[in-house]
Amino acid sequence: MSDGEFLSKDELHQLTGAARASAQAAWLKAEGIPHQVRDKRVIVCRVHARAWVEGRPVVSSGGPNWAAVH
Repeated sequence: MSDGEFLSKDELHQLTGAARASAQAAWLKAEGIPHQVRDKRVIVCRVHARAWVEGRPVVSSGGPNWAAVH
């Protein structure tokens, strides 16, 4: 993998085994990996892909965790 924040097109193809964005997005959704689709391009954060490969829970931050505030 390279050092950028997002997976490259080739890395995304390697991860999902799919060349088309729609198939990549479907695979990512099935695996629970957060992603965005913009103009037929799938965007995946490298940290999410790495967490999935390592078997760690893949969590997408939506802001502060108010449940942790006592």
